[in-house]
Formats: sequence, structure tokens, C-alpha cells
Amino acid sequence: MPISQQNATVVEEEISVHPPKRLLFGPGPTQVHPRVYQAMAQPVVGHLDPYFFAISNDNQRMLRNVFGTENEWTFVVSATGSGGMEAAISNFVEPGMKVGVFANGFFCDRLTEMAKRNGAEIVRFEKPWGGAFGDTEAAAFIHREKPRVVMYVTAETSTGVFQRGEAICQAAHEVGALVIADCVTSLGAMPVNVDKTGIDVAYSCTQKGLSCPPGLSPITVSPRAAEWLQSRESTNRSWYFDIKLISDYLFVSHRYHHTASATLFYALHEGLSLIEEEGLVQRCERHRQAHHEFVKGIEAMGLTMLVPAEYRIWNLNTPQVPEGVDDAKVRATLLKEHGIEIAGGFGPLAGKVFRIGLMGPLATPDHVQDFLSKFGDALNAAGFKG
Repeated sequence: MPISQQNATVVEEEISVHPPKRLLFGPGPTQVHPRVYQAMAQPVVGHLDPYFFAISNDNQRMLRNVFGTENEWTFVVSATGSGGMEAAISNFVEPGMKVGVFANGFFCDRLTEMAKRNGAEIVRFEKPWGGAFGDTEAAAFIHREKPRVVMYVTAETSTGVFQRGEAICQAAHEVGALVIADCVTSLGAMPVNVDKTGIDVAYSCTQKGLSCPPGLSPITVSPRAAEWLQSRESTNRSWYFDIKLISDYLFVSHRYHHTASATLFYALHEGLSLIEEEGLVQRCERHRQAHHEFVKGIEAMGLTMLVPAEYRIWNLNTPQVPEGVDDAKVRATLLKEHGIEIAGGFGPLAGKVFRIGLMGPLATPDHVQDFLSKFGDALNAAGFKG
């Protein structure tokens, strides 16, 4: 039988995987648009195929818009967001280098650990989980410590805190430092504005604000950071995450570096196309409005948010667990009875907050109201007397 007929036969046969249908209201992965699934079902091409590079080039163009940058070095790393974090650190942190970290949550601690493993001298400005850094104190820390690299998380997934970066970037540049920003949760749902903010290196993931499956990490590198990297004398300890090698493969020589997944590149292309069609400003505004509707409903139930209003992430909400309520029971009820996934807190916030994502297809008034109704029922079933 010809291969084309064999493929047609396979499509018609019953597949062997039957995952349950879920509404992904957690911090990630998030709900995937049906068009993204359709894109992933298209035929696979090789990682050196001209069509693959055409898709990759278009992804780069659309990512520049979402990142808010004109950086030439804007592309994806074949890894999850943690791989993007490792790429940023392994390329721009050298042994013995002084690195300043704004630490107020789990992923700031992960930044710290990765920088330590690259031999950095770490100085940390610490806040309790749920806290944010003011402009004056952030600048004072940088001017006092004078690090070579400054790192912060724009949207801390473990706490629901959004951190503004303008003052951090300005102070860092005044002392000659590069700025690495974690945009894992913010990209695609909140304005990132890399160029306007002054971020030198930003990385993200595909499974949160971009509403695609996990597996790719968008990254962008400013001309200032690219120049620094080109003049770096020590060898990057990571071969796989060497940005110079990856960028050469993706949009210069197209020489083999690794076997990139065409399927995931298709998915990202469709996800970015959806953002382009909606308009980035409109998409961010939709997430902002969904967030405000959610908070209004939560407060009407008698719950309180962990984070003050001016520091809240729009697409990742952290209402506090009411006294006497077992958050695990609430989450189990939602999953069992409604197929809804949310997450609890961890670390210092274990058992103290819910982590509820409103991202992509689920950031609509109807989905917010439907979720609040079922969430309220699950709270009541767990003994909440709001």
C-alpha cells in the first residue's frame, strides 16, 4: 500500500490515547485554542526543511510584536520556560560575576540557583513572598551593590505579583549592568514592552499567556546584550543553550544544531496568529477586564486577594484560602465534578492561596462567571461560610 494511503488509514483508525477534557484554570499549562490543535495535526517536516524555517521566521516576526521589541535576536529555544531561564543565565552569567537578584518568590529562587551553578557571586534583595519592590529601593540596591547582571521576575507565578521594571533597568544601566527579565507568565497576556522598559534579555514560555502547549521558550536579546555576548571570552558551559549556536541555526546558516519540533513551531505560529488577529492591545485589555471581573466576584464571596491591587498579575490570581477551609478539597472537588484544574500555593504560601489562571480562551466574561459559580460551590462543600 502506498505511504499516502497508509497515512489516510491511520487517520481513520481509533487512536489509543483518550485524555479527560479539562478546563485549565491553573497557572499553566493553560487552555489551548482549537486552531492550535488543528495546526499541530498538520504533517511534520524536517528541522532543516525550507518550510520549517519559513514558519520559524514568521514566528520571530510575531514574537517581536508580543515582546514589544525590535531586537533582531528574537526566537525560540526548544525547551520549556525553565530552559529559557537556563539559556539566559548560561549565556550572560560568567564565573565570578556579581549578579543581583530581586527575590520575592519561587522563580526568583530558581534564578538564584541557576546563577550559582554558573559560578556567580549572588547578592539578593529579598521580600516576603507576595511583596513587590518599589522604584526607589530597587534603584538603591543596584547602586549600592553594582552588579554586572540584574535579574527579576516580571510576573511571579508562585505569588501573583507583577513587578514593574523601568526603575530596575534604568539603575542597572547606570552601573553598566545587563538586565535579565523572566516574562514566563506575563508574555501574551500583559504588556511586556521590552524596549520601552529597557530589558536586555527576556525569556518566556508557550504554555501560559501564549495559550499553546509547553515545549518552547521564546527569548529576545537586545543589541547591547548581543554585543556583550559576542565579545565574551569564556566558553558557555552549556552547548545546547548556547544562544549564538541556536540563532545561527534558526536564522543565519541553518546548519543543524538540534532536532526542533515542527509540530510545536506550528502551534506557536497559530497561537501568535490568533494574537495578531485580535490585536495585542485588545488581548491584554481582555485579560485585564477578566481579572477585574474575577476579583469583583471573589470579593463578593467574602474572600480577599493576597496581592495589593497595584501589583497584581492580570492573568494569574491568588485569592487567599478562607480560614478553616482545606484548599486541597476545593481543588479536588473542582477537578472531579467539573473537570476544572486550579493550583494551590507552595513554599511559604502552601495551603494559604489558590492560584487561578485566566488566560487565552478562558479570559472571557462567560468563563469567569461560570468558574466563580463552580468555585463558590466547591468552597461551600469544603465548609466555607462566606
